[in-house]
Amino acid sequence: MIKDFILPDIGEGVVECELVEWLVAEGDTVAEDQPVCDVMTDKALVQIPAPFPGVISKLYYAKGEIAKVHEPLYAVEVDAADSEAPVPAASADTAASSSTNTTASADSQVEDFMLPDIGEGIVECELVEWLVAEGDTVVEDQPICDVMTDKALVQIPAMKAGKIVKLHYRKGQLAQVHQPLFAIEVAAESGSAPVAQTAAASAPSGSASTVSQAQTQAQSCSQTAGSSMVPQGKALASPAVRRMARSLDVDIAKVPGSGKNGRVYKEDIERFLKGATPQAQAQPQTLPQVQVQTGTAATANDRVEPIKGVRAVMARMMTESVSSIPHFTYCEELDLTELIALREAMKAKYSNDELKLTMMPFFMKAMSLALTEFPVINSRVNADCTELTYLGRHNIGMAVDSKVGLLVPNVKDVQDKSILDVAAEVTRLTQAARSGRVAPADLKDGSISISNIGALGGTVATPIINKPEVAIVALGKVQTLPRFNAKGKVEARKLMQVSWSGDHRVIDGGTIARFCNLWKQYLEQPQEMLLAMR
Repeated sequence: MIKDFILPDIGEGVVECELVEWLVAEGDTVAEDQPVCDVMTDKALVQIPAPFPGVISKLYYAKGEIAKVHEPLYAVEVDAADSEAPVPAASADTAASSSTNTTASADSQVEDFMLPDIGEGIVECELVEWLVAEGDTVVEDQPICDVMTDKALVQIPAMKAGKIVKLHYRKGQLAQVHQPLFAIEVAAESGSAPVAQTAAASAPSGSASTVSQAQTQAQSCSQTAGSSMVPQGKALASPAVRRMARSLDVDIAKVPGSGKNGRVYKEDIERFLKGATPQAQAQPQTLPQVQVQTGTAATANDRVEPIKGVRAVMARMMTESVSSIPHFTYCEELDLTELIALREAMKAKYSNDELKLTMMPFFMKAMSLALTEFPVINSRVNADCTELTYLGRHNIGMAVDSKVGLLVPNVKDVQDKSILDVAAEVTRLTQAARSGRVAPADLKDGSISISNIGALGGTVATPIINKPEVAIVALGKVQTLPRFNAKGKVEARKLMQVSWSGDHRVIDGGTIARFCNLWKQYLEQPQEMLLAMR
C-alpha cells in the first residue's frame, strides 16, 4: 500500500523547512533509517530518515520549496503486511486493557503514532504526563502528552482526529524515536485495503494526500459539531512560542491564537502586546505592498528573495540582542609577534588533515585562562535582570561564515582541554560549519564567542553579542607595522586590533579592560600562558 510520510512537529518550534536536496528519486527503494532528503530548519541543515522500508512513489516538493509540518513530504509504497502488522497487536492490547473492549470497526482503523526523528539529535524522551486517557476522543492538533527531551519540556499534538485506544508508555518511562507512542482509531481511508491501493496508484499527483486530508477534516468537523474540544488548561503553542511568552511576561493562555484550533504563534503574542487582535491586524496588511509598488519603480534587474533558514534566525536573534542588551565596545591592540613565531615552529610538527594548528586554539585557551580570573565574563543574566548565573564550563564559540549563513558552533570545556585538543575541535567544527552540517549539540550552550573578521580583511568592528552570552570579541587582521622597542629602536611587529562588545547590565568598562589585559598578556607572552595552565 502507499503511505504518505507526514513531516512531523514534535514541539521544537519547527513549523516549516526548506527542501535543500533530495537524496532519493521517485522509484528508488529505500531501507529503514535511510536518509531521504536534506532540509533546512531554522536551526541547522538536517536529514530526514525513512521510518520504514519501501519504494518512493512520489516526492511532493521540489528542491528549494518550503515544506510544511503536518503535510505530506513524500509517498512510499510499503508492504501491506508490514504496515498493518501493528494494528491487530494494538487492538488486542486495547481489548485486554479496556473494560469496554473497543475494537476497530469496518469503517475505521487503528493506527500507531510513531515518535518521529527529524534530525535534531533527539533519540529518546521522558514521558512526563499524558493529557488524555484511553477511550478519549481527540481532534487534530490537540495536545496528547508532555515529554521531556534533552532540550525542553514539549507537547506532542495529535496528527489526526480519532479515539485513543492505547497509550504505549507510562508516566516517567523513556519513549524511543521510531517506536509507537500511542494508538488511535481513525476513520478508514477507503472501504478496503485493495481499493485504497488502486486508488492511490492510479490517482493523479497529490490526490492521495488530498483524499486523506479531506476525510480527516470531515471527521474533525463532525466531532467538533457533536462535542466541544477537551479543555487542556493551557494554550496550544510550540515551546519556542512559550519561551517567547515567558521572556515577555505574557500569560499565553490569554493570547488569542490565529492558528488552527486556536494555536498561538509568535505574531499573535506581538499583536497581543500591541493591544491588537488578529482581525484588526489583518486589514491593513496590504497597505505596505501598495505603497511599495507605487513608490518604487520595479526594473528588470530587481530580484526578491525570501529571508529563511539560518539567515532568518540570525536576523531575529541579532534584532533581539540589540534591542534587549545595552552594548558597549572596548578596543585594544595585541602584539602577536612572539605567538606567531611559536605557532609557525609548532605547525610543521603537529598539523595534519584532522588538526589544523591555527591561531584560534591559542586565542581560546588564553581566553579560558583569563575567564578563570574573571568569571563574570562567562556568565548569563535572566530576562528581567534579577539573577546572574556564573557558568562553570568555558564553551567558547567561533563565528563561521558557512554556505547556509552565519553559524556559531562552540568548543566545549576549553578549560579542561590542551591547545592540541582545542585545535582538533576547531578543525572539526570549522569543516562541519562550512558544509552546513553542524550538529545541534555543537550550537548549544555557548558561554562566550569569538568572531574572526580579520580573515576577510577587517580591523575594527562592533560585534553583536550572541544572546544569552554577555560578551563577544572580534579579531582583526594581523598587520606588520612599525613600533618602538624597549631600546627606542623602530622594528616591525605583528599587530592585531581586537574589538570587544559587552553587556553593560553585567560588565563595566573597567572589568572588561582588566580581563582584556590579562588575555593580552597570555597572547603576547606565550610563556605566561604556559605557566598559568593547570
